[in-house]
Amino acid sequence: MSRACSLFQLWQTPNRLPLTLSKISKGPHLIPSARNYPVLCFCKEIQTSTYEVVKGSYVPSAVVKPESRPKEKSPENLEDVGAFQKLPMVMPSVDILYSALRKAKRITPTKGIANIAKRERNRGAKQLDALMKELAIPLRTYSENFPNKKCLHPYERSLIELTLGDGNYEQVLGKVDALRKKVVSIGKEHASLCAKSTTKKEAEARLTEGIKKVEETFNREGKHVDDLLHIAKTLRAMPVVDLEAPTLCLVGAPNVGKSSLVRILSTGKPEVCNYPFTTRGILMGHIISNHQTFQVTDTPGLLKRCDEDRNNLEKLTLAVLSHLPTAILYVHDLSGECGTSPSDQFVIYKEIKERFGEHLWLDVVSKCDLLQKSPVLFATDNGYDSDLKLERYRKLGPDGAIHVSVTNEVGLTELKIRVHEMLDSQMTRIQVQESNQEKLEVVT
Repeated sequence: MSRACSLFQLWQTPNRLPLTLSKISKGPHLIPSARNYPVLCFCKEIQTSTYEVVKGSYVPSAVVKPESRPKEKSPENLEDVGAFQKLPMVMPSVDILYSALRKAKRITPTKGIANIAKRERNRGAKQLDALMKELAIPLRTYSENFPNKKCLHPYERSLIELTLGDGNYEQVLGKVDALRKKVVSIGKEHASLCAKSTTKKEAEARLTEGIKKVEETFNREGKHVDDLLHIAKTLRAMPVVDLEAPTLCLVGAPNVGKSSLVRILSTGKPEVCNYPFTTRGILMGHIISNHQTFQVTDTPGLLKRCDEDRNNLEKLTLAVLSHLPTAILYVHDLSGECGTSPSDQFVIYKEIKERFGEHLWLDVVSKCDLLQKSPVLFATDNGYDSDLKLERYRKLGPDGAIHVSVTNEVGLTELKIRVHEMLDSQMTRIQVQESNQEKLEVVT
């Protein structure tokens, strides 16, 4: 009490300084009888840990903090393409567990604990807590940093659904987060039991039991982490599309020669084989012309059937046309070598032309060196079909189509010129759309 009074008296008593310096004038001059009062700052550290008494000793009690959930982006604020390249690196489940066990065993008891039983239960509780955190932290990182599918660009959202299966992406992420919650629950439970041990032997037994329980749980459900690792590798390998660069998309029935033209026109090197659906994904190449870079995509072939019956490869092609600003290079094969009759190709062509006719468009008849004087007829064709447009299509393809042959190098020069002109037009169209979008944002 006397100390408090002396402090209070000191605070009340002014220091009389005979002279002080003035900070107002240009030069220093002296002001007599200035008084300075000492400023006392009383502070106290806030206790952030709670303890409970167990067998006469203090043991930290578990305080469960509410989990902070990351703010999800609204569907209106969609990300640009490229989210797959920002995915976190996922470690195999075996490596995560091994690293966590190794780090947890290095934890030593708090210094200064003389009692053997207290020291052992302190070590056990700390090791279980460390094991829990070393396992939970990477799992939480994965759950928070993998993007919400609803906030992705429609093109990348379609890639997830068609490549991984509808709902599989969210299901795996949910199971990884559920594994994290189990690990945290088991770790906290056994750390608390270990902290309440009365003997050294009991503390050691509860530590061993807790590590075994956590390890069994992680080994049993760690396959979900490996599934997420496979998903990350698959998505990261997807080609990145620049929305501001003109893109040429090659479309047509399977095995009509799209991949061969991609190899001729761009830096892309897709597989070229004589069987349908050689292209099993979206393949990307680039064209460099006049110091500008253009994109070229090779897409899986389309068959004559309704959208409900299409496989995921065909749906990938439709997703590219639906969600990306592409110019279309439609490839036709009238030689009968591709396996799809000219009649069926004509039906597919009309459907795609009707749905995506607003895109810039260029028709190409491939393998023109194999064309015969008389049109090729399949057994499924109606030889008495009186459709004049179909008859013309069987002979020459669509009006204005370029006839090319990769084998004999026929028409390739004209094709490259026309492709460059179309991509230049596509660049102008993209710039106009961006300018209109900026004006709209300024108005709103």
